[in-house]
Amino acid sequence: MKITLTHLLGLEGVSKQDITTILDTADTFKNVLKRPIPKVPTMKGKTIVNLFFEPSTRTRFSFELAEKRLSADTVNFSASSSSVLKGETLKDTIKNIEAMRIDFVVMRHGAPGSAKYLSECVNASVINAGDGAHEHPTQGLLDMMTIREKVGRIEGLNVTIIGDIKHSRVARSNIHGLISMGAHVGVCGPATLLPRDIRELGVTVYPSLEDALADSDVINVLRIQLERQKGGQFPSLREYRTLFGITGERLQHAKKGITVLHPGPMNRGVEIDSDVADGNASVILDQVTNGLAVRMAVLYLLAGGRSKMEGDSNAQ
Repeated sequence: MKITLTHLLGLEGVSKQDITTILDTADTFKNVLKRPIPKVPTMKGKTIVNLFFEPSTRTRFSFELAEKRLSADTVNFSASSSSVLKGETLKDTIKNIEAMRIDFVVMRHGAPGSAKYLSECVNASVINAGDGAHEHPTQGLLDMMTIREKVGRIEGLNVTIIGDIKHSRVARSNIHGLISMGAHVGVCGPATLLPRDIRELGVTVYPSLEDALADSDVINVLRIQLERQKGGQFPSLREYRTLFGITGERLQHAKKGITVLHPGPMNRGVEIDSDVADGNASVILDQVTNGLAVRMAVLYLLAGGRSKMEGDSNAQ
């Protein structure tokens, strides 16, 4: 089965069927990654540009490795060493790159909506690797893959996102994707870090962390994004940890069998303690592994591949 998407700009409006197809295909690619030679020729001859206007470690490396595992040709673009510093616009930058006959653009940019704008300027397929505080769809997909792998399902689960919801593109992609997949989504954090219209997204707002933990099958813990804040959002990091930090003691009173996710990078000792991040409830390292499989699946399917690589003997 193929997906109906031409680009992956966000998870808002993406159907349950398309999400399921991506997750099923990612499961297949995860098996590929366990082989002695974890590489397939499914995208040989395709050219992908990684266009990062903001710093990134995990996402950028994950995409680059996914592209190599699919045998694609890649070009890595960094704004710090480009003509952007000389005043070149985003549209001019990508038009010059597209003139080199590229097939995909993976872009991270600080402006919300930049990925959509880019998709309207180029013929290549665009994958949003994070646009400001708007969306980060592949992170949402890998989080859902990790939940499904750990719990066995997504539908009907109570999943709570804890922390800086207001500035988080991860939170928005998770909310849209999880609701499409039939989960009940909650949020919890300081009132100053919750968008005013958050309930309009169909989520439950928990008044306290204790209430959230008692009700949740899964929690996704977000870091405090100080770089996106203008200050005055909460008194101190110490107070934040006191009220909203995920500690081992708090987890003892949580719902039995709770699963803990974190998209990284972690601020250990602030939003999550080390004994939780490294404990049995944590699937944080599984998220990293699944991120590679999900990004391989997204690239493969946007290139016209079928779910579970049906009919592709080179990928079996």
